[in-house]
Amino acid sequence: MKNKKITLKSTLVAYMYLSPMLIFTLIFNFYPIIKSFALSFYTKYNFYTDQVSAIGLDNFKYIFADPDFKKATINTLIFVVGVVPIAVILAMILALLLYRIKFLASFLKTIYFLPFVTSTVAISLVWQWIYNDQYGLLNSFLGYFNIKPINWLNDPHWAMFALIIMTIWKSLGFNIILFLAGLSNIDKRYDRVAQIDGANTWQRLRFVTIPLLSPMTFLITVNSVISGFKVFDEIYILFGGNPGPGSSALTLVFYLYRAFYTESQYGIAAAAGVVLFLIILAVTLIQFWYSKKHVHYV
Repeated sequence: MKNKKITLKSTLVAYMYLSPMLIFTLIFNFYPIIKSFALSFYTKYNFYTDQVSAIGLDNFKYIFADPDFKKATINTLIFVVGVVPIAVILAMILALLLYRIKFLASFLKTIYFLPFVTSTVAISLVWQWIYNDQYGLLNSFLGYFNIKPINWLNDPHWAMFALIIMTIWKSLGFNIILFLAGLSNIDKRYDRVAQIDGANTWQRLRFVTIPLLSPMTFLITVNSVISGFKVFDEIYILFGGNPGPGSSALTLVFYLYRAFYTESQYGIAAAAGVVLFLIILAVTLIQFWYSKKHVHYV
């Protein structure tokens, strides 16, 4: 069966089975991407009649000169740098602990995974209560350490920090499950050989487990970076439809949303989307380049 010759008929049959999903992908994925790229160059465009009067680079000139776009880009980078390293490292630590726990292991895994399957709206509403400056749970906890109440959601200095904390908590469950899957796929013979050679627990973790877990770490990191650049729902709900006090939590996707749906600047929104796409593509390519030297596939 493995050596069966590929014929034109078998290829056409394969494409026939794939055609429903291919058609769906072309219509709802590739066409919108191509249309967005084209829309970013429309400088005079009637959205309702789909008539283009002028084409050029004015949309890109506008966003690169717009202070809000610069602020959104910086905030997005701060958010990604603040969320991804902590979320990945914390998820790895918790996964390593859960992997070694046998008692109530399934229950604990379910508890950690619940935030991932819970609606972002519900999570954000709960965190609104936690962050409340008067009767919020977080300020009540900080009060035990004689720390004055912090106005998390209305102070520009704390808004981004509050968003980062909530996002890290929300992403832990899915990342932990992926790390547990990666740990279960590591051949235990590697650990036994290292133990026979005299390696202690820390040495086995550092030189055996973590390197063999690097493919899953790479996958989680790439996924977290892409999700970080596309953050929107959490901001919209947490700050009541606004990008934080003084636009302190304004991100690229929120900038795009505001330009498209609020200001009806469709070309500007499309240009912002193209820039966001190129940023994510560049960061992902850098990650793949880095993985060739530091990710160990067995």
